[in-house]
Amino acid sequence: MTSADYSPKSTLTVELSPSYTLPIVLIIAAVTIVLIQPWVSLAIGEAAPKAIAFGAASPIALLGLFLLFQAITIRLQFTETALDIYRSETLIRRFPYQEWQNWEIFWRSVPILFYFSEVKSIHFLPIIFDPKLLRTCLEERFPKG
Repeated sequence: MTSADYSPKSTLTVELSPSYTLPIVLIIAAVTIVLIQPWVSLAIGEAAPKAIAFGAASPIALLGLFLLFQAITIRLQFTETALDIYRSETLIRRFPYQEWQNWEIFWRSVPILFYFSEVKSIHFLPIIFDPKLLRTCLEERFPKG
């Protein structure tokens, strides 16, 4: 579908509810690394310092906490003409559908990343919103051709 072919099927504004799945999975993975690392070290016969486990888990935990904060504060709204991104009540970005070229949700069975391209740029967003409603809104507003 080209931008000239754009015509939305829905005129309702839909706000996506947050999904905390991805941030929580990352935080749990970080905690698991910290808890399992000493046992793995014992099993292979090396005494690894706890700093290694914390060093490996820290970036994962920070990413999880960052995405949790974003899930709490960021809202996506599908309007008749654009995808609007809000932080609290403040509109921070508008993406008019007429400028879109393509979109994709990676991976279908475990959605973690939303990609869409516009005429002049591409965008990647982590799935910190309801993935089923996201797909439904995308198919209504900008169906794949």
